[in-house]
Amino acid sequence: MARALVIVLDSLGLGATPDAPDFGDSGANTLGHIARWCADAGRPLRLPTLSRLGFPQAAHAASGQWPAGLAVHPSPEGAFGAACERSRGKDTPSGHWELMGCPVEFDWGYFPAPAEAGAPVFPADLMLRWYRACGLEGSLCNGHASGTEVLATFGDAHVATGLPICYTSSDSVFQVAAHEQHFGRERLYRICELAKPLFDELGIARVIARPFEGASGHYRRTGGRHDYTTPPPGPTLLDVLAAAGREVHGVGKIRDIFAGRGVTHHHPADGNAALCEATLEALEACAEGGLVFTNLVDFDMLYGHRRDVAGYADALEAFDAFLPRLLARLQPGDLLALTADHGCDPTWPGSDHTREQVPLIFCGASVPRALELGQRDSFADLGQTVAAHLAVPALAAGRRCW
Repeated sequence: MARALVIVLDSLGLGATPDAPDFGDSGANTLGHIARWCADAGRPLRLPTLSRLGFPQAAHAASGQWPAGLAVHPSPEGAFGAACERSRGKDTPSGHWELMGCPVEFDWGYFPAPAEAGAPVFPADLMLRWYRACGLEGSLCNGHASGTEVLATFGDAHVATGLPICYTSSDSVFQVAAHEQHFGRERLYRICELAKPLFDELGIARVIARPFEGASGHYRRTGGRHDYTTPPPGPTLLDVLAAAGREVHGVGKIRDIFAGRGVTHHHPADGNAALCEATLEALEACAEGGLVFTNLVDFDMLYGHRRDVAGYADALEAFDAFLPRLLARLQPGDLLALTADHGCDPTWPGSDHTREQVPLIFCGASVPRALELGQRDSFADLGQTVAAHLAVPALAAGRRCW
């Protein structure tokens, strides 16, 4: 019996989707713009293993352009293409759920940026109910911000007052940051648990606990992030596998993204390097017929949102250098799929995700060599292909890639 491994290179978009203008993202291209920046800087992006698997061809299928300076292998070892998102958002849960066969075809609730700078974005009555439930006297920020900005701007006030830092983005999210020593990680988790049912009333997809540590001028996030996520609206491949008695090994934040549903084994780790090692350990532990599902969060969290082009490029090259170790661990019946959940173009204005196509890269002994998948109309094609490989019932959405 076969196994499957899906790795989400979080935010590695390949170019704007046809509906990107509706999101203000016409022209976004995470990989393409990183490659162009590297070429212009005289340090061409070097991804020999990803190129061997067909990443440049997948990028060309998405945008009609070849990533600048990226070597093109004439006969990739597996199947390659790109996929557009059917879900109506560009957020993390929607992207992951659709990859696993469950598109989100409704609108999440959001907190629009206020017309007046500095005006609060969260409803006052809801926040008061939350304060009362948690025994809080108030909160800080109450606006749109990046995770690094809020620590620099409000970290000292948080330590002095004990008030949590609450902020959002263009995603359907309510984020709460608090200092692990001065506020307490478990207390942060508790107030986020209390927030989730309140924010459910507004259709908000996630409440995220963001613990941090350090002193003034040197605050930094820890690895204790925890997402309180609305469960998927329908069955996913994870549910199908779990119902069939198969193992599902979630590496990193996969368990949080799926609200724990369908994940039989959780492998936590902090940072891409540790997540890659945890992926190897999960693959070693995974029984026949099982799935290893990994999210590599640093691409998005550390480099995409922070608009750090050089850091993103370095992280891609580090992952490419790791890939041969992973490929050497694959057994003859294994299928490896590489993809993303949305874009986060580090050259784009602002700090939010970008509406982009994502790569669909498959390799393994059973994958047709140099198979062009073209431009697919749903991320769910990946999940349907994995379901077929693992010989479980077909999913509600998506078409097999071969």
